[in-house]
This record gives sequence, structure tokens and C-alpha cells, in this order.
Amino acid sequence: MQTQRLETARLYLEPLTLEDAPKIQACFPRWEIVKYLTRKVPWPYPDNGADSFCRASLAAMEKETDWIWTLRPKSNHSQVIALIRLALEPNNNRGFWLVPEWQGQGYMSEACDAATTFWFTVLGQSVLRAPKAKLNYASQKISEKTGMRIIDEGIGEYHIGDVASTLWEITHDEWLAQNNI
Repeated sequence: MQTQRLETARLYLEPLTLEDAPKIQACFPRWEIVKYLTRKVPWPYPDNGADSFCRASLAAMEKETDWIWTLRPKSNHSQVIALIRLALEPNNNRGFWLVPEWQGQGYMSEACDAATTFWFTVLGQSVLRAPKAKLNYASQKISEKTGMRIIDEGIGEYHIGDVASTLWEITHDEWLAQNNI
């Protein structure tokens, strides 16, 4: 299933394109964003980091193993404020980042709801799992708010170090029931 445009009350979730690379490069490489990401993300972020990311991501999207969107406020459709990724990667089906200026206002919760609904209703997946650093309280709050639960704990390799990590889960049936779908 090809990545399609999604919409929330305040956001457009636009499928990633190569043209997004300069906008991502301009807003992404900040410690506040990167610190809770895995070390798969290069840091310090190279000058061509977003271009490399977009090219690799578009190949994965073409293979239909990843679905990736840039988040854009309806008030300024040309502005990229975040990214959300769904993937068929075991125990790592959803990941996201949001620029600090837009945090704490519910934007990522809106985007997660739209992406998770896509995961279950369009892609027909049976479970969604998302790992996160235990110190990433904002991300944990989104998982709690959307009905996810911790199913495993361990140590994860993040840019802030090897720290406690949790694996969150919600099933297809749980998501549909709590969202009256």
C-alpha cells in the first residue's frame, strides 16, 4: 500500500519526497531532537544527512516496508515541523520527531493517531510496537494517551547513551475498540 496523504484537525501528513531534504536538513539536526533517537541516526548530523535519509527512505517506501510523512501545519503548508515513520521492522513499527518549538501542543498526538489508524485500517497490521528511551517522558505520554502499554524493558542504544528502554504495544482490536472504528 502506497503512502497516502493524511490529515488531522491541524496538520497535513505529506508522504516524504526527495524535495523535503532541505527542509529536514534545516530543522532536524538539533540535540533536543536527536538525543532520544537510536544511534542508527548519525550524530553529529552530516551536511548531506537529510538527503541520504530521504533517498534511503524513499527506497524503503517503494518496497512498501516503510511509510513516512512530513508533518506540516495547516496554517503554513510549506513548513516541515516533524516526521513520523511506520515500518514493518520487528518491535519498531513507529517512530517520530518534532521540532522543539512545536512540542507540548498536541501535534504529535494528532499525527500518531492518524498514522496508527493508517497502520491498522489501511495496512491491516495486527499489532503496533514502539520502543523508546525511558527518559523520553513526552514520547511515553503519547503512548500512554493512545492506549499503549509497556510489554518489555531493557537497555537501548540512544545518543544520550545506553539507557533504560521500554517497548510499547497496542493491538489492532484494542485500537479499533478505543477509537470506535
